[in-house]
Formats: sequence, C-alpha cells, structure tokens
Amino acid sequence: MNFETGVSLAAYFILMLGIGVYAWQKSTSNVSEFMLGGRQLPPAVAALSAGASDMSGWMLMGLPGAVYVAGINAAWIAVGLLIGAWANYLLVAPRLRVYTEVTDDAVTIPDYLEKRFEDTSRNIRVIASLVIVIFFTLYTSAGLVAGGKLFEASFGFDYRLGLVITAGVVMAYTLVGGFLAVSLTDFVQGCIMFAALVLVPIVTLGELGGWTATSEAVRAVNPDYLGWFSGVTALGIISSMAWGLGYFGQPHIIVRFMAVRSVKDIPNMRRIGMSWMLVTVVGAVMCGIVGLAFVTRTGAPLGDPETIFIVLSQTLFHPYIAGFLLAAILAAIMSTISSQLLVSSSSLTEDFYKTFLRSGASQRELVLVGRIATLAVALVAIGLALDRSSSILSLVGNAWAGFGAAFGPVILLSLHWRGITRSGALAGIIAGAGTVLVWLYAPFTIGGEAPTAVIYEIIPGFIMSTVAAIGVSKLGGSVSAKVVGQFDRMLALK
Repeated sequence: MNFETGVSLAAYFILMLGIGVYAWQKSTSNVSEFMLGGRQLPPAVAALSAGASDMSGWMLMGLPGAVYVAGINAAWIAVGLLIGAWANYLLVAPRLRVYTEVTDDAVTIPDYLEKRFEDTSRNIRVIASLVIVIFFTLYTSAGLVAGGKLFEASFGFDYRLGLVITAGVVMAYTLVGGFLAVSLTDFVQGCIMFAALVLVPIVTLGELGGWTATSEAVRAVNPDYLGWFSGVTALGIISSMAWGLGYFGQPHIIVRFMAVRSVKDIPNMRRIGMSWMLVTVVGAVMCGIVGLAFVTRTGAPLGDPETIFIVLSQTLFHPYIAGFLLAAILAAIMSTISSQLLVSSSSLTEDFYKTFLRSGASQRELVLVGRIATLAVALVAIGLALDRSSSILSLVGNAWAGFGAAFGPVILLSLHWRGITRSGALAGIIAGAGTVLVWLYAPFTIGGEAPTAVIYEIIPGFIMSTVAAIGVSKLGGSVSAKVVGQFDRMLALK
C-alpha cells in the first residue's frame, strides 16, 4: 500500500471514530436512544443507513463480479431487490413505525412480535431472538472475512491483521455511540458508496472511448453478453428476482423504519432510499460491464472477478482517490457489520437480559449491557472469521433466505391482518426457517439436482411460512380485544 492510499484510508477511519464520539455525547443513558436513536432519525439518514447496511460488499464486489463473468443477465437479482425494497417501503415502513410505538414502544423485532400478539408465554420472543443472534453472528463473521481479505488482497496485509483492523474500528464506534453512531456512519458510508459507483464506471467509460466502444469490446468476448434473457430460463429469472422477498424479514433493515423521526417522513425516506439504490445498483452493474471491456482491451491482470472494482480503482485513479474508492468497499462491509452487531446486541439485551434476568434494570444498566453484548457478539464473530475455510461461511449465503422466510410473512401479516394469532405467528416463523433449512440440507434431489440448484430456497420457505401462519390462525384461537384495539389505533395513525 502506498503512502497516499494509506492517508485516504486513515482519514476514513478517523472520520468513522469521530462520528462515534459525537453519537456517544448524544445518546448514552437511554436504551431507546442506544437501540433506536430515540426514534429521531431524519429521513435522509434513515434511508441511506438502511441502504448501506443492506448492500454490504455485495454491491461493490459480488454484483460487479457476477456481471463480469456472466453478463447482464446476472443483474436479475438486482431487479428483484429493487422491487422488494420499494415494496418494503410501501407495505412495511409506515405501519411498523406506528405499530412499534402503539405496542408499548417496542425497540426490537422480537419485542414487537411479543407485544403485537400479546404472547405471555414469550415463546415468540425466544425463538425470534435465537434466530437473530445465531444468524447475525454468522453474518457478521462473513463481513469480517471480507474485510480481512480486502486488506490482504489490496494492501498486502496479513489476513488476520486486516480482520482485526476492520473489527476494531466497527466495534469502536458501535460500542461508543450505539444506533445513532451506526446510522450516522452508515449515512456517510452510503454517500461514499454512491460517489464511488458513479465515478468508477464513468471514468472507465471515458478511458474506453464511450459506450459504443465498450459494448463492442464485451460482445467480442461474448455476443450475448448484453442480452437480458441469454442463457437464463424463466424459472431462473423468477428465482433470482425472489431475492426481493427477503426484504420484509431483514431485522437490520426494517429496524430503520422503527427509528425514523415520524411516519410523515417515510415518503421522503422512500424517495431518497430508492433513488440511492437505483443509482448504486446501476453503477455496480456498469462496473462489471466496463471492467470486462477494460481487462479485454488492456490485458490488466485480474485474479478474481469479484475484485474488478479494486483493479479499476487502483489502475485508473490517483492513489489518493484510489484510497477513497477502496474506502467505499470498507464502507459497504462495515456498515452491514455494525448494523448486524447492534441488532444482535439489542436482542440479547432486550429479549434475554431484561426479559428473563433483570426486568427492573435501569436504562443506564441496559445501555451498559448492550455494549457488553455488542462486544461479545463481535468477539465470537472474530473467532469464527479467523479460519477463512470455515464451513460456517457456506451458511451465511443463505441467511438472507432464512430471515426473509422466517420473519417476512409474519411481519407482513401482523401489519395487514387483524386475524393472525400468536400461534399462527409462531407457526409461520418455525415453518419458514425450517423449510429453508430442509431445502438446503435434506438428502433429496429435484430432477437429479440439489433443490437449491433448481430454485432459490426463499420461495418455498416464504410460501410455507405464509400457509402455516394463515392456516393455524384460521384453525383456532381468538384475537383479544386489546390486540384488535392496537391494530385499529395503528391504522388510524399510519
């Protein structure tokens, strides 16, 4: 790593830590402030925080790499995600923002589900919390691995040193400033990602001589490279676009809806969030296309297609700017890690410690426990990430489907149907998560292929969760007058 690039990265790290200190001064004594920023996020901060925590390194490494290898037909996943994010803003955001306040100021998803269904048995809280903590610990581990590999591949650092640097900075601002620090850093990181994904494809296009020359170069490699339907089946397109279903059940994304300043701010949040997402997704796809043309024309060395953004940044830009662009990858990775750490910490604090150990704990005590829980989850994730060949990483790619199938249908039904019962919600969570696990690991095939090779596991998981939630709710059990009253109050306020 040269001096100029190092200066840019050091400035980025200092900025993240500075934001953490600022947030620490703003929110340290109240659990709602530590977990949700006091529900006072401006729409722009909430929107970019949701987007940055969503996309992670997939936006700058995974998607450009997939398009580089397969062509533009690899972008169907991005189309599905755009549709899913838009639907999430319309169907979940306004109602969840109001409902979590109506249900006695719920601050986590398990807390909301327990209060929404008046679950005195606390089974929903326990099962939902276990799903969150286990999967997010694994998810965080994968993010740390990505950070370690970025430092190793780009700067020649030892993998473990890169992992520790990534984890150290994220833990520092998350531990100090809580949700406000995470959201503000996500906002800054979202801006960096936006600038990088506009700048890199535009500069590369200019270097190649424009779009006509670029398209000719990629078609020389593969005549069908720019064909949306080339080499894909209808089932394949459906399976790719089904990624959008996952949005309804991602705790680290929908918690931003709970934290926005007011339900009246959600239309602005949606416009900002969707504009950001559209531009960055298009930029990521373009990085893959112009990257193939650039490597074909210049013969630039490329060991791993997923590093094409790094290669373009280091080849075409001054080291100071290259450092800024590489910081965009770190921003994508760190924004997701910090969000996952905080959601896991919130669940451990509110859904286990306060519920089962210290129901009378003070606000200051809960904030302290939240910090300790954040550190504990991070340390476990670091331990898992130390072994890059760990089989755990194969599970992390399916966490999106697990969360989407377990929580998505139940969240949607809880916001749009008075008749869903506690038993129905519990059945939906178990059926969704169970179906995804069966689809992934059961010893059967479909047409001689593994089920995941035929269709993305979120589709059967989402369907089974919905059927179970509605079916069990219809079969028996009644909804209390209190629950119906809260639902009607939510409708009046949304």
